[in-house]
Amino acid sequence: MKIRIYRVLIAATLAFHAYSHTVLAESAPADTNTVQYSGQAAAPESPLSIWFRQPAKDWNEALPVGNGRLGAMVFGRVDDERIQLNEDSLWAGHRIDTTNPQALEAFKKVRQLLFEGKNNEATKAAQNMMGVPERVKSYQTLGDLRLVFKGLTNVINYRRDLDLETGIARTTFQTGLRRFSREVWVSAPDQVIIARISGEVPGTVSFIANLSRSENAKQEVWGDQGLILKGQLGDQGLKFEARLRVMAEGGRTTVSADGVKVQAADAVTLVIAAATSYKNMNDTSADPAERCQRVLEALGYRKFADFKSAHLADYQRLFGRVTLDLGRSPSDSLPTNERLEAVRQGAEDPALAALYFQFGRYLLMSSSRPGSLPANLQGLWNEHIEAPWNSDYHFNINVQMNYWPAEVCNLSECQLPFIDYLESLVPSGEHTAKVHYGARGWVVHHLSDIWGFTTPADGVWGIWPVGGAWASGHAFEHYRFTGDTTFLARRAYPLMKGAAQFMLDFLVQAPAGSPVAGKLVTNPSHSPENQFKKADGTVSSFTYAATMDLEIIRDLFVNCLEANQILGPDGKFDPEFRAQLTHALSLLAPLQISPKTGRLQEWVEDYDEPEPGHRHMSHLFGLHPGRQITLRGTPELAAAARKSLEYRLSHGGGGTGWSRAWVVNFWARFEDGDQAWKNLCHLFSHCTLPNLFDTHPPFQIDGNFAATAGIAEMLLQSHAGEVSLLPALPQAWAHGSVKGLRARGGYEVSMDWDKGQLVTAEIKPNQDGRCVLRTRGPVKITSGGGRIHTEDVGPNCVAFKTVQGISYLVAP
Repeated sequence: MKIRIYRVLIAATLAFHAYSHTVLAESAPADTNTVQYSGQAAAPESPLSIWFRQPAKDWNEALPVGNGRLGAMVFGRVDDERIQLNEDSLWAGHRIDTTNPQALEAFKKVRQLLFEGKNNEATKAAQNMMGVPERVKSYQTLGDLRLVFKGLTNVINYRRDLDLETGIARTTFQTGLRRFSREVWVSAPDQVIIARISGEVPGTVSFIANLSRSENAKQEVWGDQGLILKGQLGDQGLKFEARLRVMAEGGRTTVSADGVKVQAADAVTLVIAAATSYKNMNDTSADPAERCQRVLEALGYRKFADFKSAHLADYQRLFGRVTLDLGRSPSDSLPTNERLEAVRQGAEDPALAALYFQFGRYLLMSSSRPGSLPANLQGLWNEHIEAPWNSDYHFNINVQMNYWPAEVCNLSECQLPFIDYLESLVPSGEHTAKVHYGARGWVVHHLSDIWGFTTPADGVWGIWPVGGAWASGHAFEHYRFTGDTTFLARRAYPLMKGAAQFMLDFLVQAPAGSPVAGKLVTNPSHSPENQFKKADGTVSSFTYAATMDLEIIRDLFVNCLEANQILGPDGKFDPEFRAQLTHALSLLAPLQISPKTGRLQEWVEDYDEPEPGHRHMSHLFGLHPGRQITLRGTPELAAAARKSLEYRLSHGGGGTGWSRAWVVNFWARFEDGDQAWKNLCHLFSHCTLPNLFDTHPPFQIDGNFAATAGIAEMLLQSHAGEVSLLPALPQAWAHGSVKGLRARGGYEVSMDWDKGQLVTAEIKPNQDGRCVLRTRGPVKITSGGGRIHTEDVGPNCVAFKTVQGISYLVAP
């Protein structure tokens, strides 16, 4: 009898809570200050979770979800949830010709003045080389989905998390006798944002939903299905639209100009489709309404479980390719913000590096998928109308950094949007090359947008015409990792050839009196964003033959020659172009080591540096991501590069997140694992936001991607013509394992190690070939139980033949 009465009381209490929750949902917007929190939620089951015990206070604490094209930032607020939305093509501006008809004559004058040492005069004359206009417009937020709940004032055991194994952001909490769960993800197969709100007790889900944007948009009622947010970015700008479909299970749903009101439902699934009028070669329509409607019609009113299973199947196909275990630490069970604070206080947390690594892979999967635009300065996620640096594509390192982890971290297809984008720039880049320089081929300078901007931007530091030369190397890297000769012939080679043709025409012979007289040099030239002091005390950034230029051009020409040889091993493929490259390489100005300091020179002359701790370390391109400088191939240059790195760091270099992440890669290439780990810990403690986003400051995503690549470089390298296992393993990672990394030559590599030594490795080639393998000690190689014949090619370095699809086991 007591049990029956107790059950009746519970039922009555729950009914009252459901009623009050429903009634209050119709009143004024929630006051988040009224929510009181108690209890301490346990850590999520998955160790690959970013999690907190409180809602996000601001955007830098929200959790990102995305599918390449659509993105969202989930705040996890209990009573006034904000889900900030993005669509990757929502950029201000439109396609225009920005070339400057005065540029070619100005270019000739600037070149002469720089050779004469008249840097300041050259800087003034260079104003006529700028694009017209010389700035790009910003990538913009799509808007917000706001969900207002009432009656949720006393919250117990609150937790929000992003599970990297599923790509789903969750918020869970309890109020009184009611438990609630909210899930948000972005589906790649369905091309929609999904939010699921459910209560453990039936009839307890009530809220009001609205779509909003700070400008250029309005919300409309979409029949009885939900809401539409539509707008246009100015008279000539893009049209855009987001559609919210609300599917409630039980309860009552009404749609009005005040929003969608859901009352006393058991659970609700929210589906958001979004599109703009941006049109590329694959689009059949530029009408965002038609695009949204087409997506939603294809979905129908399927069940929530079907949405989720489709997402998980697609997501885990990519994410599950790589696993990394660097051991456990006392901080494992802490919320992410507390874990970062522990690192700031000196705690070592190798497992945090594994989490950060997988977060980097997650971000790339979520911001760059086949068919999407490439990841920009903020990847995909941006809450601004005018974002910092316009959230554009910066070609003087940042957009390339975004794709450093793509191949080695087994997300090769995620690099394709970048290559698609480069190809889209070629027509504009060819026009700029002709108008501004009288040159063949194509060029892009230090930044661009989705509208084909390829002219110099922002100021004279934007006259840096080697952006395309650097970026086109990513197409060759895609070939080197995959072995796809069709891709090489049809896409990579034409892209690289066009960039190389421009550089062949742009290079000029240095005059008598130059330190590199008679050699081919770039002019004008910059070492990105840095300055030097001349002997007369004047400071300039404008010069000729900056070291980075020479390294980028050498890398490009060598890549083109290798590709030419692969496509025509008989020497008959494109012989005239091959001859031009070979001749130019023989005359290209060499790298120089300072006789005063022993450091690698950053400029053509041995200038002093006004800012010795500058964030850019551009002259070390040849060490990373290039391959001109290697420990065993060019030991003198490597020693000089190390001195340059040590000097830069001793004066405060690496102060920004992306810069510090680059430093991790440098130390990995020097095979100094402890220094790489030290700098990775510095990144965690000084340059990482609570949600693990990198901060410049403000947030820039390139540091996340570069650090992810750096962790991979510590475990596996293949840039120098050999597969090197555990080249920069720090003492802090004494025990661990990794599965599924990729190496150039088409190899998939898995390893486990103990006490800092390799225990076993597995190498799986995707093509027949010859593997050159470097290890930390002598090894034997077996396959199918039999020993494989190897050839010694150096200390702890062997070579052996590989057959596609056969696994090779490596052990001491």
